[in-house]
Amino acid sequence: MSSKKRFDRAYQNAKVIPFDDHSKFVLFSDCHRGDNSFADDFANNRNIYFHALKHYYAKGFHYCELGDGDELWENLSIEPILEAHKNVYLLMKSFFDENRLHMIWGNHDMAYKNSDYVKKNLFTYFDKRLGADVDLFPGIEYHEGIRLKHTETKQEIFLVHGHQADWWNYTFWKWSRLLVRVLWKPLNVMGIADPTTPAKNYTELIKVESRTKNWIMANNNLITIAGHTHRPRFPEPGDIAFFNDGSCVHPRCITGLEIENGEISLIKWLIASNDDGVLQIVRVLLEGPKKLAEYKTI
Repeated sequence: MSSKKRFDRAYQNAKVIPFDDHSKFVLFSDCHRGDNSFADDFANNRNIYFHALKHYYAKGFHYCELGDGDELWENLSIEPILEAHKNVYLLMKSFFDENRLHMIWGNHDMAYKNSDYVKKNLFTYFDKRLGADVDLFPGIEYHEGIRLKHTETKQEIFLVHGHQADWWNYTFWKWSRLLVRVLWKPLNVMGIADPTTPAKNYTELIKVESRTKNWIMANNNLITIAGHTHRPRFPEPGDIAFFNDGSCVHPRCITGLEIENGEISLIKWLIASNDDGVLQIVRVLLEGPKKLAEYKTI
């Protein structure tokens, strides 16, 4: 199956979420939440991520996670991940309980494509304090794609992980997972990067982005937001409407996209010192805001 057909299928089967100029969404991807071992890339930024997510929850945002939220290639099960980052999942549960959590599966958590796997592993979790299973995300659904559709203008924004443009990490993801578990996880601990991922391989990154842009242009320049490559993208109106929210495993920062007041912005959160030398977590605007209405279909 070609990347075009994979994108087409993801779009056609996407969950549709209505929005308007009063809606607020924050989009993160590629958290790669792990088990808090030396191979857990998320662990370095977990305090930044948790603080940012608390901010968005308090401000009434919806949280969209565009795939690779959980690192299920390096880890055999979700249990050690839940144990390592329980505070994060309980905060995500707060979004879920208010119907403000929207999840997409990527290649590293492609196991969530299976609804039975999701039910078994995410509907409940074992609370050691109570000695019993308690609700986590009962009834949660993971999607390959999500379409945000404006209630008045009918403008659409297509959300997807982006590995649809990466045949090796889509079609042969189980082989990739095996290689990561057996070979690249121990090498990652020693600082050697996995060359099969476009986030670490510039040649593959360019190929993935090129295939994605081709699909966007073939679909009337549909605004498309992805992750997967870990490289933030924020096009100007009139350019190919291909956005990328980056990742939550950049060195010393996380990046994401905000949709608010009918506008879109690229932001990052990081630890910085104030004038008195006190360390604090701060939000920095990288690009935008730009009116979504300025991104015209062709």
